Amino acid sequence: MKNLAIITQWASNLLIGLAGLGLVAMTVIISWQVFGRFVLNSSPSWSEQAALTLMIWFVTLAAAVGVREGFHIRITMLEDSVGPRARKAMRVLADLVVGAIGAAMLYWGGDLVARTWGHVIPSLGLSRGFAYLGLPLAGGLIVVFALERVLLELSGQSAADKEMA
Repeated sequence: MKNLAIITQWASNLLIGLAGLGLVAMTVIISWQVFGRFVLNSSPSWSEQAALTLMIWFVTLAAAVGVREGFHIRITMLEDSVGPRARKAMRVLADLVVGAIGAAMLYWGGDLVARTWGHVIPSLGLSRGFAYLGLPLAGGLIVVFALERVLLELSGQSAADKEMA
């Protein structure tokens, strides 16, 4: 369990750093697009598609990190009103549902990538499948991160309690 935590913490830190870089890159690209449109009267043709591709990648990967770090919004009123055993069961069930959603992203995102790999984004010269590749990668990471949360909960170390601390 400790090795899994070390690996997932490393992956989480890396992904947050990449998501931050992606956000900065998107901001620079969109700023250049606005400057080009309103100052130069010539907006670059590649900027919108590049920003969208970055957004797909970095939003989905940051969402996966949100599963591990527990920074997604959740309502705990019902969870807080039940006893410890029911609370544990509710947390495990919630993490299993999140893991199932990650598995769906992995499966159908992979199918989307496979179906669109041969399509090229004209303004970028990149495969449309590459643009969507962040979806199955994030889905796989969500599965791993949700599994880690389930294992923590079952071992008596609540991931939710660690988030509150």
